[in-house]
Amino acid sequence: MIKKGDIIKLEIENFAFGGKGIGKVKELDKDFIVFVQHGISGQLVNVKITKKKTAYAEAIIQEVLKRSKLEINSSYQEISGAPYINLPIEDQKNMKIHVTKDVFTRIGKLENSEIYFDKWIPSPYSHHYRNKMEYSFSSIGYDFKKEKVVDDCFSLGFKRKGTWWIVENLDADSGLFDQELESRLKEIRKYLEGTSLSAWHPPKKEGFFRHLVVRKSYSENKLLFNLVTSSKDLKKFSSINFGNFLSNLLGSRMAGLLHTVNDDVADREKLDKGSSKLILGKETIIERINGLDFEISMQSFFQTNPLCAEKLYKKVIDYLLEYNIPNDKIILDLFCGTGTIGQLISKNTPNNIIGVDIVESAIKNAKKNAKKNQLQNLKFISSDVGKFLLNHPEYQNKIHSIVIDPPRAGISPKSLRKVIRLNAKVIVYVSCNPSTQARDLVTLNEMGYQLKKFSLVDQFPHTSHIESIMLFEKNQ
Repeated sequence: MIKKGDIIKLEIENFAFGGKGIGKVKELDKDFIVFVQHGISGQLVNVKITKKKTAYAEAIIQEVLKRSKLEINSSYQEISGAPYINLPIEDQKNMKIHVTKDVFTRIGKLENSEIYFDKWIPSPYSHHYRNKMEYSFSSIGYDFKKEKVVDDCFSLGFKRKGTWWIVENLDADSGLFDQELESRLKEIRKYLEGTSLSAWHPPKKEGFFRHLVVRKSYSENKLLFNLVTSSKDLKKFSSINFGNFLSNLLGSRMAGLLHTVNDDVADREKLDKGSSKLILGKETIIERINGLDFEISMQSFFQTNPLCAEKLYKKVIDYLLEYNIPNDKIILDLFCGTGTIGQLISKNTPNNIIGVDIVESAIKNAKKNAKKNQLQNLKFISSDVGKFLLNHPEYQNKIHSIVIDPPRAGISPKSLRKVIRLNAKVIVYVSCNPSTQARDLVTLNEMGYQLKKFSLVDQFPHTSHIESIMLFEKNQ
C-alpha cells in the first residue's frame, strides 16, 4: 500500500479541476485514484505522495519520464506559474470546459450542464497577457545545468515549484508578462548584484533585496516598478541610481519607480506593507478598457488580463441588456472594488448604477475614476452588503439587477443570503473560482433563482484558472 512520502511511477490518464491530473495505481486489487498537481493527460511521471486519504491520494511531480503526445516544444523559459505552456491552447480550452462542467455537475447539482453553456470566451492573446508580475530575490538558487541547489548566490525570478526558499533565475521570456522586460531581467539582476548588497535569505529572514514588482499599462505601453527591500544597509543603496538605470534600459517605457522598505518576516502576505516612496516618474499608470480610463497604483486591484477583461465585461453587459430594465430601477454592482464593472455598465444603460463595497479606499478610487470618465448615472457607496438597504431605504423595491464579482474565496453563505434578500429580478454572478460558484449555485436555486446560462472566460492561459459568468433570474 502506498503512503505519504512514497515515490511511485504513474501514467496521467485524465484532467481534474484545480490543475490536477488523474492517475491510478492498484491497491488491494482495486484502482486507487491519485491526483497529481499539474499533471497532463498522457504523461508518464515519477510522483511523490503528499497526502493519503481513504479514497484517494495527492502527489506532486518529481520527474517527467515521458511527455504527453499533447505537448509541444515551447520557446519560453518554463516557470511554475505556467504549468501548461507546452499544451496547445485548443487542448487547454477542452480541458477547462470539461473540468468546469464536471464541477458544476458534481458540486452545483446541475444536470445536463451543456444546455446552459452559452459561450467560450478566449483571451485575445494567449501569451504576454499579464499586466502585473512579482519577481522574488533569494540567496538560494537553482543551477539548471548541474540540476542542484546553489547557496550564497544572487537569484531573481520565480520560486522553484514546491519550495518557498529557492528562486530560479529568469533569464528569458516566460511568455506571460512583458517580453522586453523579461528578456532583460538578467541585466537588472546583474546591476543589483553589483551593488554588493545581498538577496533575501528566506530561511534566515535576512538580506536586503526582497521583491521586484512590475505593473504594465497596455494602453500606454509603460512599466511601473516597485522595489521591495529591507532596511538593512539601506544607506549603502542608491534608489535614484537604480531608477536612472531602469530609465536608460527601457527609455520612454519607464513610467516610475517606487521603493518600499519592508522588514516584516512574512514572505508575501504583507508585501505592500511598510513605507513606500516615489523615487522617479509617476506612482500610477493609466489603463483603458472599453473606452474608459482607469488610474492604477501599485496597490490597486485590477484585472490581471485587461484585454480579456474587456470581453468578460462585455458579456456581463450583454446578459444585463437582455432585459428591458425600467428607467426607474437600479443596477447594483456589489463587491465593486474600484468600480470597473459599474462604470462600464453605466455607458450602456440610462439606469442608475450603485456600486457597493465595504473597503473605503476602493470606493474612493472608484469615485475618482468615475469623475475622470465623466459618468453621471453612477454612485459609489461604502457599505456592508447586509446593511445596504437598512442604511439606504430609498432603494427598497427599486433594485432590478445585481452584478457580483467576489474574491476567489467566493461569497460567505451569510453574505449570499443577504444578496438574495435584496430581491433583484436578475443576478449576474462573475467568479474566478467555479468550485465556490458551484456551491453558491445550489443556494441560489434553493432560494428561488433559476440559472439561465453561463459563459467561461479564459483569463489566464497556460494555468488551470478559469472565470465563469452565470446569469440567474428570479422565479415568478
